[in-house]
Amino acid sequence: MKFKRPKTKAPTLKAAFLFGLLLLMPLAGCLGTDEGTDDERDTLVIAYEVRDDYATFDENPQALAEYLSEVLDMDVELYNTQSEGAMLEALRFGNADIAILDGGAAWVGWQQYDLEVLAVDQKSDGRTYYNAHAWVLSDSEMAQAALDDDPSTDPFALLEGKTSCHTGWLKSAGMLLPMGYLIGQGHANVVGNPNDVESLRNTIYGFFNENASIPDSGTPYYGYAGAVKCLSEGVGDVAFAKDSTVDGYCANTNATENEAWCLDRERYVPLPSFGQAPSHPVMYNPDSMDESKASAVRAALIGMADDPAAGGVLEHVLNTPGLVSATSEGHLGSYSDAISNIPGIAAYYDEKYDIEG
Repeated sequence: MKFKRPKTKAPTLKAAFLFGLLLLMPLAGCLGTDEGTDDERDTLVIAYEVRDDYATFDENPQALAEYLSEVLDMDVELYNTQSEGAMLEALRFGNADIAILDGGAAWVGWQQYDLEVLAVDQKSDGRTYYNAHAWVLSDSEMAQAALDDDPSTDPFALLEGKTSCHTGWLKSAGMLLPMGYLIGQGHANVVGNPNDVESLRNTIYGFFNENASIPDSGTPYYGYAGAVKCLSEGVGDVAFAKDSTVDGYCANTNATENEAWCLDRERYVPLPSFGQAPSHPVMYNPDSMDESKASAVRAALIGMADDPAAGGVLEHVLNTPGLVSATSEGHLGSYSDAISNIPGIAAYYDEKYDIEG
């Protein structure tokens, strides 16, 4: 059966005008110069611990947001958080695009949530890490083993039974890296529950001895200076610190700037580095930020070092001379290899950063 189209009257002038107006309506947003442009701008969200007591605007992370907005031609927003754990969660669930984290939080994000390193900040000397060392005195058997050019003598094996000076409980260079290395190399055995980070204390006492210095904040041997002081005063046989620690406290050009407890600089001998402590990485979630956007943000961050307009942001907000490109494996790999051997470290970080599965 065929249907016949009903006859229609020729359109009147009024009807034709209304019909034409309807055709033009979808184009209205395209004809204006200002209409609709905001919808086309991409948005970058930065997870940040924002305080309410910045002394000047230069210290406020909003200065970073405004700089990146100008360079990237994006709307840049701050996602206010109260902890690094909240930053991890913001990246994990796509509520933020990037966040600047410390080494421990970055390691958790990389290992547990497949977050990746976008860029990393530099230290004052341009490096993106510092080497962790065991410092001993020149007349010790450990120093002699380290300097004898004999590969069969292992200075780390000789640390067994000695008294150790740590910078504090669960500090990176002062405890996690050296103990992770000693456990991983088979020198030290985990004493206690392998899933409880508190077992590390007995592991330290078991490999070294019960006089090991594990100081609390505010006590004489706390921190990098405290660990070297512990060694210098004969309280311990080995101090765990970073590569620049001894020179910073005991080898200043102006001798009056050295600490009163310092020995002659030649008395301090570093054993080979057992790991690298990473600088702060900028992390992102590749599942929620595509590579094109990630590349643009990376380029903007790296370019800050050469942009005079970014000087204040680098100095006051990011506290670095610049940022450089890096990979997760390259920046966090050796750190991960060491601390992964620490009993209960993953559970400890989950609790520290208040992370729920």
